[in-house]
Amino acid sequence: MTAPLTPPHQPPHDPAWPPPPPPPLGPAGDPITAAEVLRGAVVTGVSAVVGAVLGLLWLWLAPRVLLISDGKGVYLRDSEGESAIGADGTFVLLALAFGAVAALVVFLWRREGGVPLVLGLALGGVLGSLLAWGVGTYFGPARDVVAHAKSVGPNVVFEAPLELNMAAAAMLAWPLAAMIVHLALTALFGPRDPEPEYWGPQQAQPGPKSL
Repeated sequence: MTAPLTPPHQPPHDPAWPPPPPPPLGPAGDPITAAEVLRGAVVTGVSAVVGAVLGLLWLWLAPRVLLISDGKGVYLRDSEGESAIGADGTFVLLALAFGAVAALVVFLWRREGGVPLVLGLALGGVLGSLLAWGVGTYFGPARDVVAHAKSVGPNVVFEAPLELNMAAAAMLAWPLAAMIVHLALTALFGPRDPEPEYWGPQQAQPGPKSL
């Protein structure tokens, strides 16, 4: 008794069975190239620089917390005001808008996406938010409240320093908005992978009829 020449897990050698197709290649399986890494770095750098614009807008639009001094201490002029919360809300709303616009620009630039671009959007959003925070607080009202109160004198209203009370959450608004919007745009309008070719038994072609 001899062993079969054709293994049981392979189809017999038949012209109706073509050779197995090569493994599919696509964006998901291709290695990350140096050009893609460079593009991700460009997205990171541009996003970080644009953070300065966010900081200036925050400084311009955020509501102010007003203080007053009686010569012995510094007090809130309106103890029931919500200006401090309004400053945080203004920063978050602006950061969400900047993240959405950044994702749209990157998608229009490179529709096929890629891991480096997404990482560039996320890292650039964090760096841009940090720069915006620094710009807003640096160019805003003086940080030394006591010295500022002494310089303006008693019973004179002055502005408190611009601050973020929920800084950790505010720093995530831009990158989260950028990644979500970019993912949605890629899923809706991004290029589609080609359909895999059918591999299986081919239907026999009819031959010439004999007379």
